[in-house]
Amino acid sequence: MITSSSLHTFGRSAAIRGALVASLALMGTGRPAADEGMWTFDRPPSEALQRRYGFTITKEWLDHLRLASVRFQNGGSGSFVSADGLVLTNHHVALGQLQKVSAPERNYVADGFYARTREEEVRATDLELNVLVSTEEVTARITAAALRAATAQAALEARRAEIANIEKESLDLTGFRSDVVTLYQGAQYWLYRYKKYTDVRLVFAPEQQMAFFGGDPDNFTYPRHDLDFALFRVYDNGAPVRPEHFLKWNAKGATENELVFVSGHPASTDRNGTLAELETERDVVYPVNIKVVKRRIEVLRQYAAQGGEQARQAAGFVFGLENALKAYTGQYEGLLDPKVMEKKATEERGLRDAVARNAEWQRTYGPAWDEVARAETARRRLFKSQRFGQLRGSAFASRGLLIVQYVTELRKPDGQRLDGFHDAQLPSLLFGLLSPAPIYPALEEALLGDALQESLEELGPNDPFVRTVLAGRSPKDAAAALIGATRLADPAVRKQLIDGGEAAVRASTDPLIVVGRALDPLMRATNALMEREVTSFETSAREKIGQARFTAYGTTAYPDATFTLRLSYGAVRGYPMNGTRAAYKTTFAGLFDRSAGFDDKPPFNLVPRFTDRRARIDMTTPLNFVTTNDIIGGNSGSPVVNRAGELVGLIFDGNIESLVGRFVYDDERNRSIAVHSGAIVHALRTVYDAGALADELDQGR
Repeated sequence: MITSSSLHTFGRSAAIRGALVASLALMGTGRPAADEGMWTFDRPPSEALQRRYGFTITKEWLDHLRLASVRFQNGGSGSFVSADGLVLTNHHVALGQLQKVSAPERNYVADGFYARTREEEVRATDLELNVLVSTEEVTARITAAALRAATAQAALEARRAEIANIEKESLDLTGFRSDVVTLYQGAQYWLYRYKKYTDVRLVFAPEQQMAFFGGDPDNFTYPRHDLDFALFRVYDNGAPVRPEHFLKWNAKGATENELVFVSGHPASTDRNGTLAELETERDVVYPVNIKVVKRRIEVLRQYAAQGGEQARQAAGFVFGLENALKAYTGQYEGLLDPKVMEKKATEERGLRDAVARNAEWQRTYGPAWDEVARAETARRRLFKSQRFGQLRGSAFASRGLLIVQYVTELRKPDGQRLDGFHDAQLPSLLFGLLSPAPIYPALEEALLGDALQESLEELGPNDPFVRTVLAGRSPKDAAAALIGATRLADPAVRKQLIDGGEAAVRASTDPLIVVGRALDPLMRATNALMEREVTSFETSAREKIGQARFTAYGTTAYPDATFTLRLSYGAVRGYPMNGTRAAYKTTFAGLFDRSAGFDDKPPFNLVPRFTDRRARIDMTTPLNFVTTNDIIGGNSGSPVVNRAGELVGLIFDGNIESLVGRFVYDDERNRSIAVHSGAIVHALRTVYDAGALADELDQGR
């Protein structure tokens, strides 16, 4: 699964290393190779598409795809697929909402969900969807503000203040969600305006077992046999939206070697990071993150073992963390590969040499790499205290601190507030903070208790954070006291505190508010230290490196992913694997065969609905397929479209060789994995008795 939160054996490590050999010689010139690239819609790869595939991309084609594409603010992608506001995404993108609207007596994750009427559609508790309506470059305003500053810290503050001003102006003028995003390492700043929807209702989801058939063993592998899809309907003013732009359904799908496009929101890549930054990730960040995730999974498994209801409560967390662990491990192994790091070093030397050959360039850009390296030295020194010196494990436990910071920041001028509390960000912040999603105190207590134990082990008993939170108690007792007596599980209590402002928060005796008040100055001091020693210098230096890349190589490159809308292109194509070839598609016949090969034992078991209706299924129907499209976490739920802009598939994963794609791309073996459009409507009609829903999808044809 390639959710944005995803953020091995020796054989898999070897496969990743082997996959890179063919591509290493092609990279480092500043020009993408083959089907590489996550392109912004304002700068599409027109020349490459014409040269490689003979396809002419038009503004009308791009606008239609852009306005049909949807961002799931919880970390995924989707698309409008009907005239009545149906939105298609992955089951694993919908999983959090399925969990929140489930209960002990109704488990929509395990059993699936189908609303046969509009009245039966269930409203998501706290889901925000965004549609990108316009973009505008604002680099000049932000860089001008920074140039007037006398120090790196002042420049950082000036940038943030100007960004807040731009976002607020745009929100007031248009009413659209307005986000300033950084591209090309800070060489460009763009204002993205989104139409925002918060009335989103669940229409259909299969059983998780069929959406995630093969479980963790098959995750990030191919061949695959997953029905990883879900459907929501978007409402506005109490009625389904009637989108002008939605993707027409093509159940025939795409043929082998056919050109296809992916429109989605890749979360984050580090392909333009400096060698110093990648070394920090390799030597400091990834080892810690992997250790933390493994530990958290074990806590959740112990909690789930207490009973069926505990297992239901923990299921979504386990799923997400197992996915993250596999992704982190693959990415980490890429960084450990000497070939990858040598390639990144060669790229950096090439750009620095180009800069050094021009005296003016050298004066302007030359020192930037050393500035990043110095900042990274400070980052490594501060990393552990920042990583473990905060409330972790339980997202609920941090709400007290969030409320404390909210009422404090709100009285400041917009441009002086902490990031996340600017006027343009408040609607989305409050939407999440006041969510009515259920809270499971015993689960939150178990997660917080272990996280506090971990912080104690990593930082020691005399660390200010540890002393403040534990207050002489054991981590387990502290967690019990904080979670057991709080009233913040009730959204009405949260709202009352927020509406009451600083006076209400100062007077509160709720344990999560009390600890939030105590932690607030510590958190601010930690953030200020990171800004002073790392972020302020690194922001300026990265901006210069991005400008140097433009100066040396031109503007034909794509920026690193930033959870903004991107277009990738590629072909439906198998690849060499395990001494043979992986076919470009799998079928329903392969699903039943894989289950039989494991004697229908978990995680390769079929739900009764599939075994009961086997005779109705056309076994030749394609189920999943692979493409050369360049994607990463956040692309989950992205539509796959053909030249005509018709939907032919749904991205849900990448193969094991794609994990190193955070840093480098390999056209030979890097593959995106999608659910076939025909598989979705075929399953709806033959297995789920959801012919009316399939008809609504097909009516767009």
